[in-house]
Amino acid sequence: MVSKRIAQETFDAAVRENIEEFAMGPDEAVKEAVEQFESQGVDLSNIVKTAPKVSADGSQEPTHDILQTLSDLQESVASSRPQEVSAYLTRFCDQCKQDKACRFLAAQKGAYPIIFTAWKLATAGDQGLLLQSLNALSVLTDGQPDLLDTQGLQLLVATLTRNADEADLTCSGIRCVRHACLKHEQNRQDLVKAGVLPLLTGAITHHGHHADVVREACCALRVMTFDDDIRVPFGHAHNHAKMIVQENKGLKVLIEATK
Repeated sequence: MVSKRIAQETFDAAVRENIEEFAMGPDEAVKEAVEQFESQGVDLSNIVKTAPKVSADGSQEPTHDILQTLSDLQESVASSRPQEVSAYLTRFCDQCKQDKACRFLAAQKGAYPIIFTAWKLATAGDQGLLLQSLNALSVLTDGQPDLLDTQGLQLLVATLTRNADEADLTCSGIRCVRHACLKHEQNRQDLVKAGVLPLLTGAITHHGHHADVVREACCALRVMTFDDDIRVPFGHAHNHAKMIVQENKGLKVLIEATK
């Protein structure tokens, strides 16, 4: 049985009604709204279950913290203020890690193009900002691989290629690859065509003493051999496995990594 779903706006309207019409406090209003919708069989797993907050000066409509962060990030990116971008990217990551519903809401409200623009800004030479941008992309695409578009895919491969010597950047970039490919056959095929396999095996060889990099690269290689996208009748899992072993010496690389 498929669970019913509602939009975030519908949930927020119910919370607002509880506050305005029934004089409930924010926490009580949210609890009542949750009970109301769950009793109707609604799946609230992708709903941010907090009351929208009024801005400090009261000049804006009440909004959720993640959307306020997204708005602040967009403004700082548009104004090319790297320090502010860095702070908001960190806040964005923290909020998304706390609740997957925040990731879902952020994606619905245009987070990807904002993160992508910050990412491009960072490629001018700010390594710290580049790492934060990749971390934000990784968090956002976790469970939402459809967000990665062609431009993002190309920039991801280019970023991994240019920063192959940087362990932290490589680790975060490969995590983005893994998230983008899990349950997404087209992303897998496109990334393989773009040359991601030698980057993954190369990362294991080059950063063999960095456990996090090796772990992420191994996980990403494994995902490349999955056939887990129910939208696609036939995947390239077998072909990818052959390419990893025959063209990129994957078996030898993995054996060496265990020594």
